[in-house]
Amino acid sequence: MPLPFTAVIFDFGGVITASPFEGFTRLEAERGLPAGLIRRVNATNPDDNAWARLERSEIDTAAFDTLFAAESEALGHRLSGCAVLSVIAGAVRPEMVAALGKLRAAGYRLGCITNNVLSEESQPGAALKPAYAEALGHFEQVIESARVGLRKPDPRIYALMCERLGVAPETCVYLDDLGINCKPAAMLGMHAIKVTSGAQALADLEVALGLDLTGD
Repeated sequence: MPLPFTAVIFDFGGVITASPFEGFTRLEAERGLPAGLIRRVNATNPDDNAWARLERSEIDTAAFDTLFAAESEALGHRLSGCAVLSVIAGAVRPEMVAALGKLRAAGYRLGCITNNVLSEESQPGAALKPAYAEALGHFEQVIESARVGLRKPDPRIYALMCERLGVAPETCVYLDDLGINCKPAAMLGMHAIKVTSGAQALADLEVALGLDLTGD
């Protein structure tokens, strides 16, 4: 028998869209930088570095640009923050959007928790905007770190989603491409799925819900 889940909560980048890490990899290759440099910068002092502060809207884009450049230079390779922001918007995965429609039709409550930034440089281009709007339109609640001043993996942002949806954590499935963000969800009682690809995410979600999300 399917478990009694009533809500499915998604991360956005790396789950509904291609991972921003793909953009990081391209940028590093184009600039002749060591592979993984951007992720190393963001993993240094992860709760209070430039990236974390921007995602909580504690600093503006100009400050981020300067601070990220200094942080990357401290690791041996200077890279402007604005260059990083320009590559984080990934293409929407159509199979995930189709699954969102099926979940809604089946009566599941849908939420999205995204660590994001509000700068113009980070926004999807004109070619991507319609797909982004379609995907986001499926969610009953969208919580953006830059608007609420909280970011994953802070447990309070998951609790806030449960409060807004009016559901208990134990009734939720949570999907994220970062294990560090899945852990707090699981500790709250959610069924957490670490996403490595769209196909894997949907396969694991089908098992959790007992629902066909990929068939016609």
